[in-house]
Amino acid sequence: MPLSSSFQNRVLPRLKQLYGADAEQTLARIAPLAEKYTHLKRPTREPLWDERDTILITYGDQIQPDDPSAGQTALHEQTEFLKAHKLEGLLKAVHILPFSPYSSDDGFSVIDYREVDPNVGTWDDVAEMGESFDLIFDLVLNHCSQHSQWFQDYKAGKAPYTNYFIDVDPATDVSQVTRPRSLPLLTPVETTEGTKHVWTTFSDDQIDLNFAHPDVLIEMLDVLLGYAARGARIIRLDAIAYLWKRLGTSCIHLPETHEVVKLMRDVLDEIAPGTILLTETNVPHEENVSYFGQGDEAHMVYQFSLAPLLLDALLTGDGSVLMGWLSDLPDWTPGTTVFNFTSSHDGIGVRPLEGLLAEARFANLIQAVRDRGGHISTRRKADGSDSPYEMNITYFSALSGPGGESDEFHLRRFLTSQAVMLALRGIPGIYFHCLVGTPNHEAGVQETGRAR
Repeated sequence: MPLSSSFQNRVLPRLKQLYGADAEQTLARIAPLAEKYTHLKRPTREPLWDERDTILITYGDQIQPDDPSAGQTALHEQTEFLKAHKLEGLLKAVHILPFSPYSSDDGFSVIDYREVDPNVGTWDDVAEMGESFDLIFDLVLNHCSQHSQWFQDYKAGKAPYTNYFIDVDPATDVSQVTRPRSLPLLTPVETTEGTKHVWTTFSDDQIDLNFAHPDVLIEMLDVLLGYAARGARIIRLDAIAYLWKRLGTSCIHLPETHEVVKLMRDVLDEIAPGTILLTETNVPHEENVSYFGQGDEAHMVYQFSLAPLLLDALLTGDGSVLMGWLSDLPDWTPGTTVFNFTSSHDGIGVRPLEGLLAEARFANLIQAVRDRGGHISTRRKADGSDSPYEMNITYFSALSGPGGESDEFHLRRFLTSQAVMLALRGIPGIYFHCLVGTPNHEAGVQETGRAR
């Protein structure tokens, strides 16, 4: 299937901004992908979403089989669980959190993007769930696992993987780089060429990919289209804000990052029409909605400010800040919408409160979460200090009594939080632990050393 002239006219300027003299050659490398995935050229469902769209967010191994030795898989078991509880008519889609082989971060340190973790199931199990629900996959594209074959080949000096990662002189001043974690930005690794310091935004196990080289872009476009071919109706771009690196800048929300998202949108519209892009940017509201572009970037963004503002309103009994924020929300660009949720695999992000909640009230919210058994994760700021980044607590426990006690008022308050989220403009997402009302699991924190 040849690429349309309109597609080429849109994409070539983007590629020139990203790759300069290599732009035309990079465009030529997209053409074989169109041929490989020609079967994805299907009629677009109109509208792309409506009032019936409700999403379940869950891990593929959330429901464990009674007898794994009998060939049952966790993903099959979860499909059966959802059908047994008659959720097919209530949930339109299931977001299966990363289900590829991984080495850390609950799936977000991917070893092989094209395989399914055998502890979760198989591609056949994914397809089985897709027979009853629309599917949402994560494209963890900012980084991959240090145990991936890509990174092993990088360390061995094998082409083209020497282009896949970013190494920086450790003497370089990287103080301007925005940090989502209180961890070192550069990680030393041993290669056939000696010690190199590679860029690691999130952890020393998650090695950032080098999108400044066309090889990485083409590789990830193939993964993106492969997910669409495997049945993904919505593809979530994880940690997209940090994608492009340019020394001397904050390395967050760079123009090149937005161009990559627009390019992915162009590719999907051309080769796999009807596939929806969802960007994950846990940042202040105005920065978050910038990923709508002019209606030419993400179809959908997370409504990150909702969860902490709703929690603040219900704990204080004062909904003025929440209502003021909701009243100020603009009409979204046609063809875009927001994803409303109260809880997910991450903690409750607090950067989306910047500019919305007064300092004293924010401090009270942090303390209220601690009083209910929550933990606070931090990030490293440019001045070297640490500040709260997310509140690690289940939404059910966050709305309990001051000491974590539960009573009828607690239950009503929690149900109210979900009702408000479901009623708002946008597409609602229900995390599995909100669906079943899971309390904190402090023993798990102690066993793993991780607060999430």
